Amino acid sequence: MRRGIVLRLIIALCCGVSLTSCDNVSQNATPPEAAIVDAADHDAFWLWAGVRPQPVLESAKTVYILDSELRRGDRLPTVLRPAIPAVGDTDIWIVVRVETLDWSEQVHASLQRRLRLWEQRNRLVGLQVDFDAATHGLDEYGAFLGDLRRRLPSRFRLGITGLMDWSANGDPAALAALSDSVDDIVIQTYQGRQTIPGYATYLKHLGRLDIPYRIGLVQHGQWAEPAGLRDDPDFRGYVVFLVNPR
Repeated sequence: MRRGIVLRLIIALCCGVSLTSCDNVSQNATPPEAAIVDAADHDAFWLWAGVRPQPVLESAKTVYILDSELRRGDRLPTVLRPAIPAVGDTDIWIVVRVETLDWSEQVHASLQRRLRLWEQRNRLVGLQVDFDAATHGLDEYGAFLGDLRRRLPSRFRLGITGLMDWSANGDPAALAALSDSVDDIVIQTYQGRQTIPGYATYLKHLGRLDIPYRIGLVQHGQWAEPAGLRDDPDFRGYVVFLVNPR
């Protein structure tokens, strides 16, 4: 089956509601040279629950697919996909969106089962944890990720989403702990459907992360690439969060 058709099936199977905040964000302070994010200019995407098919997925090289959510108080993650598709030659990360770092042994076992199931049908790269860790809590998050890394089979990479404030104001020791455990980080530059104003001020500190990273953009948001970004050896490109038309 053609990859584009399969990716359409992926979206059709998505269900549930994202935990991502949809707060309204002012667009003031957006650089005047900013352009609208066109998904067709990119080849890596987040595919969240409820997103309708888009032709850009036919040429995707990497897709981060929301597989499950772990809400505070849940015993096990809620799987958001009734079936696992075969995507073909696309690099796939499965994403678990979480509200808590209090994971039982059952939670760890459940996610490892999901990884094995996805691996049977896809070129699975690894697991991405989507957790909005507060900057002052990065030391706790680093300890959690270190434990998770030890539990994951070595063939799987461990990725996370990240907040822009981490690199600007995070404790150096806590940032170093992240780099010891994490293979991939995607820095979110948006809330809901809008780019966060003043992102360039935060992103100029990304060198403090010392982790291979991508920049997460929202489809149809505004973006002007900061000067020198492509000169950073840790910069790996962009990931676009796909959204439905209004």
